Amino acid sequence: MQCATEPSIVNALTIDVEDYFQVSALAPYIPRSEWDALPCRVERNVDVILGLCDEAGCAATFFILGWIAERFPSLVRRIADAGHEIASHGYGHERANELMPSAFGADVLRAKCILEDLSGQSVLGYRAPSFSIDGRNPWALDGLVDAGYAYSSSIYPVAHDHYGMPGAPRFAYAVRADLLEVPPATVRIAGRNLPAGGGGWFRLLPYAVSRALISRINRIDGQPAIFYLHPWELDPGQPRIAGIDLKTRFRHYVNIERTEGRLRRLLREFEWGRIDRLFLDRPAPTSVSHPTTSHRPAASHSHRSIGG
Repeated sequence: MQCATEPSIVNALTIDVEDYFQVSALAPYIPRSEWDALPCRVERNVDVILGLCDEAGCAATFFILGWIAERFPSLVRRIADAGHEIASHGYGHERANELMPSAFGADVLRAKCILEDLSGQSVLGYRAPSFSIDGRNPWALDGLVDAGYAYSSSIYPVAHDHYGMPGAPRFAYAVRADLLEVPPATVRIAGRNLPAGGGGWFRLLPYAVSRALISRINRIDGQPAIFYLHPWELDPGQPRIAGIDLKTRFRHYVNIERTEGRLRRLLREFEWGRIDRLFLDRPAPTSVSHPTTSHRPAASHSHRSIGG
């Protein structure tokens, strides 16, 4: 597919494969023990996304929960057979900064093994639930290296009430000598990093804003934009959770009926690909010292982000 807007830049389309009841903000209202009793809609919603990708002729990276993969193994195979990258979202959607190092290591290794067995692909990428790797848990990056991952997309360089590390680099960098970090898209305006990578902002703001921000990253920064979305964000028919607070209700449901149309347009107006093919096939950028650097010995480098 030839991109109509920025033909020289291929951006990364990423999908965090979890169901509506697994969202971190809903955890106080939906006990983990009830997950198996709730109606799952993830298969239907991922199939919609697969159809949109096929329509646009683009590939994507799917960060899949091991919990989902175990219950829907044919879904993992359909994603892989359609030419998309299989990557890990951990096993049980537990935030990395709420786990002990040993539990985190077991979680990411378990998910990796499940996904590799089902897909027949090497699983090289990981994204922490709710972008929950930051300055509080740099050991998580060492755990990913130990589990055999080649890259992470878990450190969001923004200020947010649920996640974020505003001082982290905006573009792909070697956070360890043998681990690449590929952050979600941001733009730098008035000395602040603003989210430009999808999720709730893609639903909240007019489509033209997302289009302009991605175009700015491509045109001014000369970088690929890393865009993310959840399958439940395309599903206005999902069960409504009773009793949740107004802020959470707004964040979860705002403009949910518009997402599918917006995503179809986004896939048509930009060119999209998989993280592994966009970043791991390039010469690795040098590493950078910032608060996620651990005491584990590593070579000393100066920072240079991909393409910049």
